[in-house]
Amino acid sequence: MNQSVINAVVVDDEHLAREYLKEMLKEHPQVNVVAECKNGFEAVKAVAEHNPDLIFLDIQMPKLDGFEVLELIDRNDIAVVFATAYDQYALKAFDSHAVDYLLKPYSKERLASAIEKVSRNIGTPLPEMGQLRATDEAGPEILSRIVVKDGSKIEVIPVNDVDYILAEDDYVNIHYGKQSILKHQTLSSLEQSLDSDRFIRLHRSSIVNIDRVERIELLAKDKYIAILKDRTELRISRSGHRRLKEVIS
Repeated sequence: MNQSVINAVVVDDEHLAREYLKEMLKEHPQVNVVAECKNGFEAVKAVAEHNPDLIFLDIQMPKLDGFEVLELIDRNDIAVVFATAYDQYALKAFDSHAVDYLLKPYSKERLASAIEKVSRNIGTPLPEMGQLRATDEAGPEILSRIVVKDGSKIEVIPVNDVDYILAEDDYVNIHYGKQSILKHQTLSSLEQSLDSDRFIRLHRSSIVNIDRVERIELLAKDKYIAILKDRTELRISRSGHRRLKEVIS
């Protein structure tokens, strides 16, 4: 889908990087910068307010990184061009259906090529560059924090603070301290990003931080429950019990 004007948001925590990109974009009058952001929180807000067609997105930023921004805006019709000084995120970027990946410092010609790709992909749910995903031999990245959009607020939860997680249809209910919050994600997909030596799938509907387990009790033949340090009780399946024994022993 082509269009005469492409509304764009520029996101980078470095002022000079934002100015450099905006200066180069003057040669592409079809790109209209509607907002610039210096961190991920501002980016999520700007996308909600301006509904852009395109986002130029840095990856390593304080508070929220570029991938967390994409997760929170939860749109598959926005063209994403990553602009970063780090080449090790390219595979993950294309797995996120990025239209292009600009490695700083990029040239005018390289930017022009990215904008041409954007023009061809605006509005398509799965941009063509997203089809270039290769096998990730290293496996999924282990989360160190979980980000959740709660209305107009964004919660950043250190994974170390998580006690247990429950499945609720297409959501997970994350319990940490005396708080809990819902996140639109399946339990299975979240499990893949957690450290399997610390977070154990007790049951099809629950994951527990093993540091929070105080004891395991037998209720009946082959039926167990986990008693957590805060006295929460969680059912344990047979496979969950085997996995607990492997990790705890």
